[in-house]
Amino acid sequence: MTTTKIYAIACASLTLAFTCFAQPDAASTKGSNAPYNEGPVRTLTMVKTKTGLGDEYLKQITGTVKPVYDEEKKQKVILDYKILNGEASGPQDFNILILVEYPNWAAFDNLRDKMDPIVEKIMGTEDQRRATAVKRLDIREILGTKTMREITLK
Repeated sequence: MTTTKIYAIACASLTLAFTCFAQPDAASTKGSNAPYNEGPVRTLTMVKTKTGLGDEYLKQITGTVKPVYDEEKKQKVILDYKILNGEASGPQDFNILILVEYPNWAAFDNLRDKMDPIVEKIMGTEDQRRATAVKRLDIREILGTKTMREITLK
């Protein structure tokens, strides 16, 4: 074989290889192949009130937590919030669930910089907020908090 033919075959092979590798991956052009679409992110706080003190707890957060969430919603820090009230399924279960909705995970970046001025304006100084939190220990226990993304099945 002559050098020219070898050179031509090598160039053709390299051109073909480059063309094949340069093609976009099918998965990257159509997006994720997960069986769902991603939606907003929510924090869920599970609260267990002491027997007979559920209404007292709800009265307390109506004057403190609700105005904070309303202002955060107004300033578009959060999308929405919900408070669910129900019966605990057992002695170690929650009876109040607080859900706060954020547009996405990125909303958590520098979140305190956005929230702290709102909380201080409505709920007072750190010492005042601590005193309120200590009072709440007598009527409720936070069993846990989760952060989860809403998904819609495709």
